Amino acid sequence: EVTIATADGNCDAYFVAPTSGPAPGVLVWPDVFGLRPAFRQMGRRLAESGYSVLVVNPFYRQKKAPTAAQGGQTPIAEVMPLMQALTPAMHLSDGKAFVAWLDAQREVDKARKLGTTGYCMGGPIAVRTATVAPGRVGAVGTFHGAAMVTAAPDSPHRLVAQTQARYLIAVAQNDDAKDPEAKVTLRTALESAKLPAEVEVYPAAHGWCPPDTQVYDAAQSERAWTRLLATFSTALA
Repeated sequence: EVTIATADGNCDAYFVAPTSGPAPGVLVWPDVFGLRPAFRQMGRRLAESGYSVLVVNPFYRQKKAPTAAQGGQTPIAEVMPLMQALTPAMHLSDGKAFVAWLDAQREVDKARKLGTTGYCMGGPIAVRTATVAPGRVGAVGTFHGAAMVTAAPDSPHRLVAQTQARYLIAVAQNDDAKDPEAKVTLRTALESAKLPAEVEVYPAAHGWCPPDTQVYDAAQSERAWTRLLATFSTALA
């Protein structure tokens, strides 16, 4: 358990690293249910695969983790106000602070690129993190990312050209059904930016990756995990 000083206060977070020496750093942005045992478990698993992993509490301005009383089973209405209180400016400020914190740790190999992943609301934040440290962030993974394509001028799809990362964008089947053009827009933006990317719709519901959600899909979560490790292996080498 670590505490990170930011422009807006102190963020509680979880840091886990291999014992075998410095490794590429990875910053994990949780979903709307925040930092909890399921995301600590995911962080440990990434560390076991050879990465120094920081999982943050994105809602530290409002309250310390746990921010969702029942983890991934918490009624969404209870946690939505936490997400709605965050702004893109906060995402950028936090991303910068967390990347700097990772780079100050002896467990992080500064000669290798960083990765960042985001789940649900964390998807756009991961993209924004790559814009504040384009020279450091070499891989971005988003899983059932929310609001990845919007009409806003700072929509994530419009920001990818400001980054230098390899992308893995795993789209939920029900999100794709609501907005089938989003994946096309993302692919086009990534191709225009000449960034290597994998944009795929998974046959699973929004929220399928964390193991404590109501819609967790073990098979498709494992598939997404395998693709994430392959992306990191290539981009953070």
